[in-house]
Amino acid sequence: MSKLLVTDTTLRDGSHAVSHSFSPEFVGEIVSKLVAANVPIIEVSHGAGLSGSTIQQGFSTHDEWKLIESAVANKKDSKIASLFVPGIGTRPEIITAANIGIDVLRIAVHCTEADVTQQYFEQAKKSGLETVGFLMMSHTQPASVLAEQAKLMESYGADCVYIVDSAGALVPEGVRERVAKLKESLSINVGFHAHNNLGLAIGNTIAALEAGANQVDGTLRGLGAGAGNAPTEVLVAVLNKMKIETGINLTILMDTAEEIIAPVFQYPLVIDRDNLAAGYAGVYNSFLLHVREAAAKFNINPVSIIEELGRRHAVAGQEDWILDVAIELAQKQLVR
Repeated sequence: MSKLLVTDTTLRDGSHAVSHSFSPEFVGEIVSKLVAANVPIIEVSHGAGLSGSTIQQGFSTHDEWKLIESAVANKKDSKIASLFVPGIGTRPEIITAANIGIDVLRIAVHCTEADVTQQYFEQAKKSGLETVGFLMMSHTQPASVLAEQAKLMESYGADCVYIVDSAGALVPEGVRERVAKLKESLSINVGFHAHNNLGLAIGNTIAALEAGANQVDGTLRGLGAGAGNAPTEVLVAVLNKMKIETGINLTILMDTAEEIIAPVFQYPLVIDRDNLAAGYAGVYNSFLLHVREAAAKFNINPVSIIEELGRRHAVAGQEDWILDVAIELAQKQLVR
């Protein structure tokens, strides 16, 4: 296999797990370590993307632009990527991020809504950025639908389109089928982004590679929403064992994960009842902290909220449903 592109998204997806509290100094330190390890792409932004610091998504402790400035100042030969979610971010944010010096924009939408991304791909290209399409909650649609959505993104200017397992709900067979269909349908790169709710983040990533994926994601120590992501250091170790070339220094990753990332964990990142329920029900991982807060407030089991959100097929942007569901369940308890 030709050299694989690995994106480390600790400083974006990992932001969810620390209540968006990364400081510019911390970002600069981690970027410097990842650069020293030869990680080619490093994603930095609020967990919900550019302009994600809101009451609905969770406020950042530090100004987002300062975080990106710190990343760019330390990037050297690596590329800095940022996530962009239409409706949370707008075109001026793309221009600002490009002017600061990011290299890659990753445009994320629910996997049936690629048609809303055209103006953002066009703006990113106009701003001189590489572009990636993120088809979130990809477990909810068959491979044929995802391929049609990916082809739209390709037509708008995407350089790569990702299958994104936002809920950690996919199993290897489903990953292979979806990635293989995109590879068959597109002339651009195909990527895969895993979550670990079913304990399959590494296994699913390997399945994606077996189906032809060119780009994959990880986070140091698995730090990320829900049960976390594929740990970058574990992923690189496995790839080394498989003789898949990345050019990444495993020792630096292991040391950084152990000595710098592990101490910032706010809670153990394990596949507990809530995370497993979210993966099994197919509920968006960034909902989980909000679910736990609502469950505590109304004295109800968080799994019951997760199961109801799964029945309603909740997607990113529908975080307001969490409180609605919690109130409804609490009222039913009172009636009993």
